[in-house]
Order: sequence, then C-alpha cells, then structure tokens
Amino acid sequence: MISEFRIAVPDAEVVDLRDRLERVRWPRQLPGDGWDRGVPVGYLQRAVERWAAYDWRVWEARLNAYPQYTTEIDGQTIHFLHVRSAEPDAVPLVLTHGWPGSVAEFLDVLGPLTDPAAYGGDPRDAFHVVAPSVPGHGFSVPLTSGWNHERIARAWAELMRRLGYERYGAQGGDTGSVVSPLVGQVDPAHVVGVHINGGLAYPALEPGDRSALTAVERERLAAAERLRAVGTGYADLQGTRPQTVSFALSDSPVGQLAWILEKFWEWTDPARDLPEDAVDLDHLLTDVSIYWFTNTSATSANLYYENRSGANDVRPGVPTGVAVFPTDPAIRRVLDRRHHIIYWSEYPRGGHFAALETPDLLVNDIRTFFRLLR
Repeated sequence: MISEFRIAVPDAEVVDLRDRLERVRWPRQLPGDGWDRGVPVGYLQRAVERWAAYDWRVWEARLNAYPQYTTEIDGQTIHFLHVRSAEPDAVPLVLTHGWPGSVAEFLDVLGPLTDPAAYGGDPRDAFHVVAPSVPGHGFSVPLTSGWNHERIARAWAELMRRLGYERYGAQGGDTGSVVSPLVGQVDPAHVVGVHINGGLAYPALEPGDRSALTAVERERLAAAERLRAVGTGYADLQGTRPQTVSFALSDSPVGQLAWILEKFWEWTDPARDLPEDAVDLDHLLTDVSIYWFTNTSATSANLYYENRSGANDVRPGVPTGVAVFPTDPAIRRVLDRRHHIIYWSEYPRGGHFAALETPDLLVNDIRTFFRLLR
C-alpha cells in the first residue's frame, strides 16, 4: 500500500527548537584555531543566530509543493517524493541522497529534471523523479536493524516496481554513489543506466596504479589521503557507537548543527571558504532541521554501523556515467574495475553536494548521460 504524506511539524516543536537555540552553553575554544580542531565557536554562533531567525514553515511549504508518499518495504517505512513529468516519454529516475543529506537537497533539481522545457531545456530530456528518504533518515522511520547499502538497493527496486516502472534509471551522490550501482546490480533487467557523483571512498589502488596517475589524479589522491588522515572521525564514531554519539545530537540542536556543518565545510567546493559560500545557508539549515525535527541522529548514523565492513560487492553491470567534481577522489582506471562506465565528465567547480552546490551542472550531466540510453 502507498499512502499520501505531508510534512507537518507541530508548532510546539518549532517553538522548542527556538527555545533551545536561545539557551546554548558555548564551549571554550583555544585562541587562533580556525577550523583545525573543528567548527569555530564564533562561526557557529552566527549560524545559530541565523537558525533562530529562519522560517521553517517557508521551507516546509516548499517541500510540500511536491507529492510525497510512504510505503512499507521489507518491514521498513519508506518516505519518498514522486514527481511525474508531463512529458509522455519521460524516463523514471530514482535519486538517492546520503548523509548528512536528505530529500531537501533535490529541491533545485526536481523542476529542471521533470520539466526541462520550463527551464530552457529540451522536453525530450524529461524524467519522472522518485526521491526516497534513505531508511533512518528524515521521514523513513522508525528504523529496523540490518539496513545496509544492498538492502536499500533492493528496496528501491521494489519501490520502482510498485510504482509501475518497468524501465528506469538510478542516480545518486554520497550514499547514493554506492546504492545506485547496487540498484543496477540487483535489478539489471529494469535499470537502463546508473549515474553517480560525490563518492568519498579512498580509491582502491592496485600495484602499478600510482605510476600511471595524471597530475590531476595525484592531487585527488593527496586530498583523499588528507581526508583519511584527519576527516574520518565522524565515520569512526557513527560506524562503531552510533547510539552513544546520538545523545548529544538528539538533545542539542547546536550539536546537531555543528556535526553537519563541519561536513559541509570540509566537502563543499574547496574554492569556497565557508559552507554558505557554496550552499545557501537557509537551504542547509533546512537539511539540519529535518534531522532535528525527525530525531534521526541515531538512525541515520546507523547506516555507517551497518556498512562498516565495507562489503559492497559492486561488479561491472549496467551502463554507468560518472560526474567528477573537485572534492571527488575519482580515478577512472580504478572505477572501471567496478563499473561499466560509458560516460565520464569532470568539472572545475562544485563539490560533494552537487545537487545543492551546482544543480545546473548536475542536471545537465544527468541529461547528457541518459540521452545515450533513451
């Protein structure tokens, strides 16, 4: 059964959030640290001031402007946006977000993907878009155990079957860059192609790979090594003790904001100094607000726990396209071993959150790739 859904956060919860934002106990900070030890106190104080003035209802209405539904798959409630195109030959496309993302990150791509003509594009590039909330994230709660990447992929295949789509594509970044290829692997008879961006995994190099790296690839590898050295503490915590870290995040909206803001600072376009230089701050706060109002710090972190072994046996299968943005540690010869890549593009601007940072580039790339498969 598929049921209609509408976001309706109670007024009392909105008031409670503002009350908590006014009663912050700020930590001490060593002088002159910048971002080296984490989010600076002064920066977060300004972000909290903006959050206290931010209007959730405006963004709630923007989300509710798109049809939303819930259904139960394999014992799990799955929330999803389902935006159908008016174009008769539109290709169904399932979009998968990651952590610390949500379906809100797709707000700027839904229109161009489903109604390209209205945005100066070719109507023949239209898609019917299905954007589920990953189990444990947003409104896909409560969460049961065992929801790893492959189980999510199987759920997406079942969701597309329930919606009546016999032939569809899969696209995603972050978690979606792992889940989307797995959708193609578990449902190859129906998946026409897979498009990915925003992978963060350290490249699985083999002997001889380093000597063949280009200058750009060496820079990407160096960035991946820096991230592995100083930027994976969050994953270690969420992958080993997701419940413990959630007590601070579930009780303090400022803690939740800092936990997510750090990743936006670290993973957005390296040419941008601050998160709001890359992503509209109110849009970013909408993402954080969804985590807060749905109380999903623990359940979203659980995905790291379920996938800690890293066992995602992706093998070359359906045609795949890869969009590479400046923060992606993507090396083609490495990815070619796990994907049937027929399309590859690289961009000089943007970052890990392409749908938020450079929706124009991402939309155009998705359109270009799927033209090869329509």
